[in-house]
Amino acid sequence: MSRPRVGAGRVGDGTATAQRPPGERKNGSMAVWRALTQPARYAALVAGALPVLAFPAPNLEFLAWFALVPGLLLMRASPSAREGGVRGWWFGAGFIFAAHYWLLPNIGPALLLVAVVMGALWIPVAVSTWILLRPPVTAARGLAALVVVPSYWLVIEWIRSWQGFGGPWALLGASQWQHPAVLGLAAVGGVWLVSFAIVAANTGIVILLTAGRTLVRAVGAAAAAIVIVAGPAAFALTPPPQPARFVTLTLVQPGIQHNPRIGVNASERLSAGLGRLHPDLVVWGESSIANDLRKDPRLLARLEALSAADGAQILVNQDSQTPVGKTKVAVLVGPRGIVATYTKTRLVPFGEYIPFRQQLGWLAKISRAAPANMIPGSGAKVIRMTARSGQRIPIGVLICFESAFPDMSRVDARRGAQLIVYQTSDSTFQGSWAPAQHASLGALRAAETGRPVVQAALTGVSAAYDAQGRVLASMSTAQRGQLTVRLGLEPGTALTPFDRYGDVVPWTAIGIALLAAAVQFRTWRRRRRVRIMLEVNPGGSESVFLLGTSREPAAGSESAGSGEGSASSQQTGR
Repeated sequence: MSRPRVGAGRVGDGTATAQRPPGERKNGSMAVWRALTQPARYAALVAGALPVLAFPAPNLEFLAWFALVPGLLLMRASPSAREGGVRGWWFGAGFIFAAHYWLLPNIGPALLLVAVVMGALWIPVAVSTWILLRPPVTAARGLAALVVVPSYWLVIEWIRSWQGFGGPWALLGASQWQHPAVLGLAAVGGVWLVSFAIVAANTGIVILLTAGRTLVRAVGAAAAAIVIVAGPAAFALTPPPQPARFVTLTLVQPGIQHNPRIGVNASERLSAGLGRLHPDLVVWGESSIANDLRKDPRLLARLEALSAADGAQILVNQDSQTPVGKTKVAVLVGPRGIVATYTKTRLVPFGEYIPFRQQLGWLAKISRAAPANMIPGSGAKVIRMTARSGQRIPIGVLICFESAFPDMSRVDARRGAQLIVYQTSDSTFQGSWAPAQHASLGALRAAETGRPVVQAALTGVSAAYDAQGRVLASMSTAQRGQLTVRLGLEPGTALTPFDRYGDVVPWTAIGIALLAAAVQFRTWRRRRRVRIMLEVNPGGSESVFLLGTSREPAAGSESAGSGEGSASSQQTGR
């Protein structure tokens, strides 16, 4: 018997022919070109940008409840799971780029790199959509999709929330910031539960539009209706806040001042004569002081005198230069000097530090990315202000980008803070959607923690929210002056379910996503094993190959003879 040639396929051994005619070899550049000329992928890119219109400044928040439908339909209509994953990747890249377009002046072409890399996180959403919602959609698969697809989306938001990946900007649930009734879900499960509800509603609409059977369509419609009314139901069932005390805050917004000395003078002028408004605390924006107060006794003395004249402590913010680097510090000043400080912990990616600076440090040479990494603080911290009445009130003070992180305000609430105060600048992003999006996050943090939230910005938007996330007052980026607001404070022991139980929703979503991935992997292995067996012996019995074991002939049956049938039984037994 002649020996088979090397590289040639042998009948029955399951190997494929290793050689291809030269004319069939794929050219790499042609493959890339074909990948870039598929209209469905560009449609997915645009579909990814569509949900961003639900955020400020467009503020078309109602879009969020159906804006994912076009993208999900494109993923579902993919000819294969692989193509579905690619479309999901393009969808994610479109979402990231549109949600962060305002970073272009700062990091330039790096934004495209970030969008491409982070867009890959949407591949599991697309693949699960393709697996569960491709025709024919059954009731079981539809119900699974209503849980699995939102869970994968939540895993994406959870990963994006890590500081090393840039932080939780443009979480889908944040689009509902101006609807306290919807934010009833945030008090239960944080912004995560609001995001889950929105994705589930979009998934239900897809089922309603594509399912062939009336029963399955009814499942989709019912699911969408249930998650849409879940927020108002939670809001109605939550007891209204019962303030134990009231405080008056004045937020100072001096506008853009390129000279630090002029900026301090502007804030001082706006803070003078506030005694007539009887504030308990005056709040300045981020970087309102360019120097370390401990090294500038004259400025500190002026602030002490101003605090005494107003009858209120002043919360300023300074850029401090330490032996190891620059920090941002919130400083509470009273008539007798510095009362307490807090150092910013979560820094702005590219603006205050460059992630993976060793690899991406070159960005500082071609853009306005941070020339050196700032030094972060040690974490959230509660400080105590003294009201005009002499009462000591615990407040959580956080700075700028930290308003995007649910865990930091939650930590402050659990430590007894009755009020959350944010200081920010936002001067870099004037004229973009960023200031309005930034200010809207205060509503989420208020609803999550059951605490009033204020944000004082140098250039706007400054805003105040009550304990349920309702806007009490605000100043836009076009305004300059003071914003005085009276806030009701609940006891520090009053906690929302989110305060008590934290990130139960995202961890549950991670568990569901892992379980779904394990089930799919098992299904894929079983189908692959069957396919290999069929390739090994195409002439054998299908039932034998599915079982994957050889069987002895039953009593009274005809024994397998020599030849193909016998060989098939032996190979299957192997």
